[in-house]
Amino acid sequence: MTALSGYWKEGMIMKYSLNDDWFFTRYFDTELMTLPGDQWENFEKVRLPHSVQLFPRNYCNEDDYQMVSTYMRHLDIKKEWEGKNITLFFEGAAHEATVYCNGQEICRHGCGYTAFEADITDAVVFGGQNTVAVRLDSRESLNVPPFGGQIDYLTFGGLYRQVWLLVRENSHFKDVFVRAEMDGMMEIQIRGVHTENTVIRGHVLDREKKEAAAISERPFADKIVLKPENIKPWTLSQPWLYTLSLEMVRDGAVVDSLNVRFGFRTVAFTDQGFFLNGKRCKLRGLNRHQSWPYMGYGVPARGQRLDADILKRKLGCNAVRTSHYPQSQDFIDRCDELGLLVFTEIPGWQHIGDEAWKNQAMENVREMVTQYRNHPSIFMWGVRINESADDDEFYERTNAIARSLDPSRPTGGVRCIKNSRLLEDVYTYNDFVHSGHNAGCEAKKNVTSDMSKGYMITEYCGHMFPTKNYDCEEHRTEHALRHARVLADVGKNRDIAGSFGWCMFDYNTHRDFGSGDRVCYHGVMDMFRNPKLAAAVYASQQNKTPVLEVSSSMDIGDHPAGQLGKVIVFTNGDFVRLYKNDEYVGSYGPSPAYGGMKHPPVIIEDTVGSLLERKEGYDQKTARMVKDCLYGVVKYGPDGLPKKLRLKMAWLLAVKHIDQGKMRELFGKYIGGWGEKHRTWRFEAVRGGQVIAVRERLPFEGMILDIHSDTKVLVDGPAWDMATVNFSARDTCGNVLNYCQNGISLRTEGPIELCGPAQTSLCGGWGGCYVRTVGAAGTGRLYVKMEGMEEKMVAFTVKKGEGVNDGFNKI
Repeated sequence: MTALSGYWKEGMIMKYSLNDDWFFTRYFDTELMTLPGDQWENFEKVRLPHSVQLFPRNYCNEDDYQMVSTYMRHLDIKKEWEGKNITLFFEGAAHEATVYCNGQEICRHGCGYTAFEADITDAVVFGGQNTVAVRLDSRESLNVPPFGGQIDYLTFGGLYRQVWLLVRENSHFKDVFVRAEMDGMMEIQIRGVHTENTVIRGHVLDREKKEAAAISERPFADKIVLKPENIKPWTLSQPWLYTLSLEMVRDGAVVDSLNVRFGFRTVAFTDQGFFLNGKRCKLRGLNRHQSWPYMGYGVPARGQRLDADILKRKLGCNAVRTSHYPQSQDFIDRCDELGLLVFTEIPGWQHIGDEAWKNQAMENVREMVTQYRNHPSIFMWGVRINESADDDEFYERTNAIARSLDPSRPTGGVRCIKNSRLLEDVYTYNDFVHSGHNAGCEAKKNVTSDMSKGYMITEYCGHMFPTKNYDCEEHRTEHALRHARVLADVGKNRDIAGSFGWCMFDYNTHRDFGSGDRVCYHGVMDMFRNPKLAAAVYASQQNKTPVLEVSSSMDIGDHPAGQLGKVIVFTNGDFVRLYKNDEYVGSYGPSPAYGGMKHPPVIIEDTVGSLLERKEGYDQKTARMVKDCLYGVVKYGPDGLPKKLRLKMAWLLAVKHIDQGKMRELFGKYIGGWGEKHRTWRFEAVRGGQVIAVRERLPFEGMILDIHSDTKVLVDGPAWDMATVNFSARDTCGNVLNYCQNGISLRTEGPIELCGPAQTSLCGGWGGCYVRTVGAAGTGRLYVKMEGMEEKMVAFTVKKGEGVNDGFNKI
């Protein structure tokens, strides 16, 4: 067995998809290795990516995926391939895979989160049919990371990433690492199998496929240094990507080629933060698990790439942490293309095992670094087990491995303890200090005594305040404000490089965690990637897409004592204008209490504004005193007004003849709102003098089922393709109805099928489903029916093709 050390999608290698025609059974027996193929029909026929068990959305049982299963398929090996190197490339097999070819054991791989390659050259029959089998152990009793203790996430199981057959010459590239700095300096490290008369040559191509540099023909070398002219660096706003195209030549014939995509950029941490290409960059991101409802880990490229798009384009993040393991190359590829920084780490959660366990963890470091180091988006290696205790001997070795394989990136290691032994380059700390009425985060000096190194917060919020879309308005608002308070305090502390909130979306978990239904509701989005209010905190920190989200439905009956209280607006506008019944109330700017944020929330405490002056004819002084008294009644009650407000009431009666009856009338009209026949609120976000977004609130008049699919074109290629379909119940103004839990019925026609149940329901006004291709082209139709409404249809064009990659460096 050889661990994969490099990742490529093009080149001289003959690369054949092995994602179809697998037979799956939920047990393993050595007799399966010799079972005639005509008896395989008793087993389930599956396509990869595949999960050993589909799950309900919640109230699932983590024991259901813990099994030893078997995947088998036939493999035709051509006679003309004799003399070549034949390997199987597994992108991900959860969690311990033993590979067999024609009954012969080839290799074992003990990590479910890294790829590996199995050399079957000596076991195959050339010119005939062969049998490949994988014994897959997904039990959590395995003595490999992350197992051995409790884990706050489900680990699922299956051949959940793609599998390929690689056919190449015996002389071939094994690994190429491109270390490219912002100034254009390149160091290319090459490992390969070759003979003495082998030479290499190549080109560096920009994203338009134009040559940026040439590598002249030369004897095979372990290292090449060059400096192309006029390169463009990889940045967050302009993530320029280049391709190194290498050829291995023997006796004038090309025997192997390899394409490696990379970017020119330099990363560094100092005691003053994180620097990308020499410029200080405040990291603002979220943690991500690689799981989905129903399917667990087994999702193809489109779903992986969509998460990166959501993080960058919808949530306005500039970074992501792949908690708590290396994740799909498709996801990281998309981060490269979008300009989304990635902190990736080895598998694990608090527990450190015995020596065999540690040896596997160190192998995980090697595989993680060698498999992912050509990605410009990755800026740091996580070489500690998440939230584990100090273990100097162990972590000295993990740091040494990472630094030897990639000296260009710093190491970090996520801990939840203060003044931990800092063997890494950056102190990465899970800071859950914020409880609602205190500081958003600890000062760096309170966490580590080593002030000379970089410091970053890797988790916050999360389990401190789990929130569902159907929670009451006050709860959802407080959840959002907790994220805002942390971001604000991180922004004010120059020596904190940035932070990763916990977490991007809700996820299935074990019985010891979550809300009792096997779900951790820690996300700023739900499991289907539908936004909670807290998502707007992050989305509002970018300027590309206008954002205006209002915390309140403006329905007084949803609030204690029928009082609206504070209305929080998350926007990237300069200020917000408020109108009631089309009459101007006032303009409101960002709250100075959140000054560490690029766009602080707008807090509206006065929804009366200038209405008393214009509607009642009061002068400014009188209007201000009336408002003080009205809001005093809200805060203290009519019989509990403090002396200062009682004196104002007396003055209004004596001088302006505003008696208690009039005050009750004004209270009902401007504060309570009871009995109004028509009441609308309009919020306008203004930037640069222009209205960039509008939100309206008015009493419910009718319900609309809104349906959105991330794509209408599916490509059944090397693997099956999927569409993510989100639906929501909205009022006639487009506002989500957070207390709608209506039932949903789903059905499909044509060359697609559901990934999950046909009957579901909205949760907090939101829902979702997934459809997948089944191997044929045509028109697929998804029908969605909400109880009490007419059925709606979404059409998909299904093609046969090569895959769903959106193109070279598409931004």
